[in-house]
Amino acid sequence: MLIFWAVLGGFLLDALFGDPAWLPHPVVLMGRCISALEKHLRTALPKTPRGELAGGAAVAAVLPLGTLAVTGLACWAAAKLHPALGLALQMLWCGQALAAKGLAQESRNVYKELAKGDLPAARRAVARIVGRDTQNLTAAGVTRAAVETVAENASDGVIAPLLYMLLGGAPLALTYKAINTMDSMLGYKNEKYLYFGRCAAKLDDAANWLPSRLAALLWVAAAALTGNSARGAFLFCGCKGRHFFEICNSLWRFFYLFFYVNKNDRRALNEQSQNVRG
Repeated sequence: MLIFWAVLGGFLLDALFGDPAWLPHPVVLMGRCISALEKHLRTALPKTPRGELAGGAAVAAVLPLGTLAVTGLACWAAAKLHPALGLALQMLWCGQALAAKGLAQESRNVYKELAKGDLPAARRAVARIVGRDTQNLTAAGVTRAAVETVAENASDGVIAPLLYMLLGGAPLALTYKAINTMDSMLGYKNEKYLYFGRCAAKLDDAANWLPSRLAALLWVAAAALTGNSARGAFLFCGCKGRHFFEICNSLWRFFYLFFYVNKNDRRALNEQSQNVRG
């Protein structure tokens, strides 16, 4: 019952307030810990593939386990002082594990500028939520960048945290965020992180295995419940004969185009998306 109220309270906090700039966020601390661990381990271990794999494995073990231990102990201690204090702390952290309001607000800003035909403003708006150069993007490119960001962050920032907080409260949700943050910082297939970031990337894949599949099912169900075609959702992503996990990101595109975008503008944005894909 405690978890239920913590999740409900956290969801409402995120919906009402998002992530206020003045409030310290656990993910910021996680990022600092990852940077510190990486710096120390790269110095201490041999600069060989095996050494980098060992260092990356150490980070991939220490950060999630440390997050689970620290947050679990904090929630337990707060509840011992007073049950209401324990619930309040869990609500706060559950809210901070979610990113629904921020994602919706930022992506709507992009859509509004596109709908007005103000491409420079749309580029500036999408630059706030993507990690790429947006100065030369066309309207179709801006649309694609926004859709891809909504696709990725809706899973990482809403569906997966909700699943894990329902299973284990705020400590498990923040442990997931620790894994996700590691992947965003270390999980690159480049010379610097090919070996050091491998364990973080694999752990993130494992942590998202179930949430991504649940997300796919949710959007297919949403298509049916809103009078759209569930079959069309699958056909839209071309999932026939493919592995199930391959449909997930395409289903997020389906969601964005068919449920988020104003009905009068679906055709235009869909054509832009098709042009980019083509």
